[in-house]
Amino acid sequence: MEKIEFIVKWLKEQLIDSGTDGYVLGLSGGLDSAVCAGLISKATSNALGLIIPIESDPVDIEDARHIAGIFDLKCELIELLPVYRDFVKIMPDGNKNVQGNLKTRLRMIILYYYANLKNLMVCGTGNKSEILLGYFTKYGDGASDVLPLGDLYKYQVRELAREIGIPEKVIGKTPSAGLWPGQTDEGEIGFSYQDIDSTLRDMLDCRAAGKCAQELKEMIAHSEHKRNPPKICILPNRGVA
Repeated sequence: MEKIEFIVKWLKEQLIDSGTDGYVLGLSGGLDSAVCAGLISKATSNALGLIIPIESDPVDIEDARHIAGIFDLKCELIELLPVYRDFVKIMPDGNKNVQGNLKTRLRMIILYYYANLKNLMVCGTGNKSEILLGYFTKYGDGASDVLPLGDLYKYQVRELAREIGIPEKVIGKTPSAGLWPGQTDEGEIGFSYQDIDSTLRDMLDCRAAGKCAQELKEMIAHSEHKRNPPKICILPNRGVA
């Protein structure tokens, strides 16, 4: 429970520092958002979960509602499929990755709309494994005000989930961002989270080797721009105000 207490205390401090009244997060029905739902519900009574399906599996919507009920989280469902389809109609044809990124960015718009409307902070659900690899959509699910799981590997999030009371059905789900039917995190990355987490930890100790380590190093290098703020072109100082 030590990690839970620390994170909850930290979440409370962020509200005080920011002058906001609570948290809003996207409830996907998956592990990370479920754990975040439990954490923000402990940090404030003013926590809102938004279920924002776009061609989503009905099981995920059901699980998201169940998680909201477990933590007595205020919950709203906003169906974005009509908006998404309108976007696709007027935009050039894109592959599934491009369209998947569009879905996450549309969800981000809704989260920040509610954050502005109700003076809330957006709670991101990204974990350390995803952040290190850049496995998130820039200005999509990567956009948030706080990342309570940002220093926890995926296996640590699973451990936290059991402590905080997440059902085994959700903990045991195949990780997926729900970007298209059959999409899974491990399928896209090419390795299991067990291998990913152990390799990332070995890399920090300069002990990693093999195919997994090489490919993860490439992912980290290619996604560096996602973890940094936009680069600014600094003009030479010529003494002119």
